[in-house]
Amino acid sequence: MPDGQKRVLATDAALAFIEEIRLDHPDILFHQSGGCCDGSSPMCYPADDYIVGDHDVCLGEIGGVPVYISGSQFEVWKHTQLIIDVVPGRGGMFSLDNGREKRFLTRSRLYSGGEACAVPART
Repeated sequence: MPDGQKRVLATDAALAFIEEIRLDHPDILFHQSGGCCDGSSPMCYPADDYIVGDHDVCLGEIGGVPVYISGSQFEVWKHTQLIIDVVPGRGGMFSLDNGREKRFLTRSRLYSGGEACAVPART
């Protein structure tokens, strides 16, 4: 599938930051936050510490790491490609990027009318 059709992409900076975090936590996953305390940041968790819900949707992988979003949030964002990036700052309270002086950030773009995008399977 061409990059323009993937549900989730990562910048080179995000891929490097993922590798940095994996030195401490080899098996991780992302869950796109829906708001509340941590805004709408992509949250990075040890895979064993996060239970993927029955209605969560796997958007794909970045750097070999799965990225999930809640089913209800996916319905709102289904016409949007997510691009995971890194910016200076403090990560989400429970996210593995917290305390590293940089954090993951989700950028997005709408799919254009001619782009087909695969509907990911529910977990």
